[in-house]
Amino acid sequence: MHRHHHDHEHDTSPEALREALSAAFWDERYGGSDRVWSGRPNQRLVEQVADLTPGTALDVACGEGGDAVWLAKQGWKVTAVDVSEVALAKVAAHAEDEGVGDRIKIGFYDALADPRPAGRHTFDLVTVSFLHVPQPDFADIYRGIADAVAPGGRLLVTAHHPEDVTTGARHDHGPGLMFEPDRVLATLGADDPDGPWEVEAAATPTREQATEDGPLAVRDTVVRLRRIR
Repeated sequence: MHRHHHDHEHDTSPEALREALSAAFWDERYGGSDRVWSGRPNQRLVEQVADLTPGTALDVACGEGGDAVWLAKQGWKVTAVDVSEVALAKVAAHAEDEGVGDRIKIGFYDALADPRPAGRHTFDLVTVSFLHVPQPDFADIYRGIADAVAPGGRLLVTAHHPEDVTTGARHDHGPGLMFEPDRVLATLGADDPDGPWEVEAAATPTREQATEDGPLAVRDTVVRLRRIR
């Protein structure tokens, strides 16, 4: 799910940004239209998961379930979590429509209330796409998410790269909200050769994003880690 903060672009305080992560904010957003996102999986998820053997997956900040449904169709047994109950109802409906309702379990996740979305060392794949949080909360939230990865499993983080602010592709919603791969690596200790992670990808690829004014070149942060222990 793309965690943008358009309604708070003039107030970049951590308090305003935290409000934009609340259940009330996202329930209103998802309740305002039949579909906020495309329903298709994120391009980076498809690229990074294609070579993995399906097992158990946790989709953090799942939104309306485009990624979760795609994973289930590939054979993964998916737990999809989000702060919005409205979004989770849409996930369940989407999964049923696509014939994978029996392969997706939904659950509530409020990253600010408790950064751990699941049990410790539980999933073969934990994926989190475009979850942008205030910089003071980043370490706790991403460490909590990473803790759900089982030994031998993968963590996949996809985010908007800060270059997009420089190029004008995205609004500046506050210092540190968008991030580079190095922040993920340093936060999780993946830049330590004796740490618990093997770095399988740490890249900043570009892609075209459709807009009302035509295609727009944007850059992503992509990190894929394998838990060694």
